[in-house]
Amino acid sequence: MASQTVAQAIVRWLTAQKIVIEDEVLPYFPGVFAIFGHGNALSLGDALFDAQEIIPTLRGQSEEGMGLAAVAYAKAMRRQQAMVVTTSIGPGALNVVTAAGTALANRLPMLILSGDTYQSRNPDPVLQQVEHFGEPSTTVNDAFRSVVRYWDRITNPSQILSSLPQALMTMLDPASCGPTFLALPQDVQAMAFEFPEAFFKETIHEIPRPRAAINEIAECARLINAALHPVIIAGGGVHYSLAEKALTEFAAHHQIPVVETMAGKASLLWSDPILIGPLGVTGSDPVNKLITESDLIIAIGTRLQDFTTGSWTLFGEKTLIAINTARFDATKRRAFPVVGDALATLSELSPLLTQMRDGAWLKRAHALKVLCESDRQVRKNLRSEIPTYAQVVIAANEVASADDYVLTAAGGLPGELNNNWFSKGVATFDCEYGFSCMGYEISGAFGAAIAQKDRKGAGRVIALTGDGSYLMLNSDIYSAVLNAYPLTLIVCDNGGYAVISRLQTGHGASSFRTMLTENANSPRVDFVAHAASMGADTYRVHNVDELAARLSDTASSSRVVVIVIETAPTTWTEGGAFWEVGVPEMSKKPAVNSARKLIEATKKDQRIF
Repeated sequence: MASQTVAQAIVRWLTAQKIVIEDEVLPYFPGVFAIFGHGNALSLGDALFDAQEIIPTLRGQSEEGMGLAAVAYAKAMRRQQAMVVTTSIGPGALNVVTAAGTALANRLPMLILSGDTYQSRNPDPVLQQVEHFGEPSTTVNDAFRSVVRYWDRITNPSQILSSLPQALMTMLDPASCGPTFLALPQDVQAMAFEFPEAFFKETIHEIPRPRAAINEIAECARLINAALHPVIIAGGGVHYSLAEKALTEFAAHHQIPVVETMAGKASLLWSDPILIGPLGVTGSDPVNKLITESDLIIAIGTRLQDFTTGSWTLFGEKTLIAINTARFDATKRRAFPVVGDALATLSELSPLLTQMRDGAWLKRAHALKVLCESDRQVRKNLRSEIPTYAQVVIAANEVASADDYVLTAAGGLPGELNNNWFSKGVATFDCEYGFSCMGYEISGAFGAAIAQKDRKGAGRVIALTGDGSYLMLNSDIYSAVLNAYPLTLIVCDNGGYAVISRLQTGHGASSFRTMLTENANSPRVDFVAHAASMGADTYRVHNVDELAARLSDTASSSRVVVIVIETAPTTWTEGGAFWEVGVPEMSKKPAVNSARKLIEATKKDQRIF
């Protein structure tokens, strides 16, 4: 037995958890993001200080930013490692709720250790405590219950003996993977307890690969063998299963074209002829046409979000197979479920497929891919006084190496990268579009840069953000500078929340409180000066040629690079799939009424169960 405080025991246990990655044993928790306050500074903070040579602690600039950096780190590591996030009580804890929601929506792991009020209640009410008159045990930490996969409050030292392993198993399980949370009352953190030595024994974990039931595999094979025009949708689960190579070989051998979701992008290289392109609302019209012409959809590792399914109008009543570790995702909308790991399922399914297609279907798919490429060329050559988002993305894509890692989130950039970024390397793309969290772009770039620095042969992180997201959460530029993690940030300044303005005007309404141009006297932010004040190397460019030159010149930079470019606010890559939004049923504006009629007409094609 070893006598130590709860905080010391937690840190010691964290350092004992290991994971096998490419035959190398590494820490499952490689680091901690921390902002210390009175809820975590003295007990947990002191324990982390003593262990800093084993598990490094990085100081964040905002709790939300730390959480988003942890999300991006987990994504870049394909869920094989997870970061710890620790905060004080009250506002420090609540600032992480958004990041926890982002992790939950994207099925990504992180461990949140938040300070809490005193279990004894003797000093209540303490600084930052919110009191619930009829529920004295409720604290702000209860707000996490809806945005984490595992939640616990430690009220007795012995509880961590079961709670920490349960939290870890939740994160390692492909079916339940998501953020986990422990509330740590200040007095409990400080308590000494006789913990068994076995609790701290080094444990080497491997992420399990659950196998699908034999009957599910057999029925899946029957459906594919009967299909003449099948299509595979590659989702984020392909990355988390490390199944990219297996999918490429499976699809090529059986001549089944592959399309990608936002989370599944870069499962295959664009140069691979079996890959056709992105589907859905932010996808390509030719790819969506391929979906409408198919007779079987094989969805692998996707939660079938509305942007993938065109709010469930794109699939119609087609036969749908869903291969997923989570039964919840595998059984959506009458899909035939194959509940299992993507890599394992593909290897077990392949020998059962007997249908030899004549090649006409794949030839049709290739013709549609050519249209995707020609559409992109038109966007590249568009005459525009101010560069468009598409032109910025294409310029960056052409300069980027196969090892560079691109990242974005929210707003108009997801659709632009989905269509215009042709992947040169596998698992080199991160668009946070599960939660569409503005602010992820910069904090996420910081987290991804940490992951890239630790990976052999990894390239730089190139993050793209709009001016709106930049203003929401920019302080992790300083985090990256402070901790010497190089990254390149491209700031596209289009004068406001331009994509929301587009949403308004595209459905008959007026642009309202979205664009700075609504007020001619609105000052514009000098993003170059602002980023420079945080220690970044900053540049303003005026066209895509200058952008490409700066990206080339700084390709090997060991510093944080910020490049600012003004972009057109009203020119977008249009996606043709339907997206259901809340257009009013009644309006004084004829254009809004027309938009509502269009919504109702299109919803007739919606797959509702």
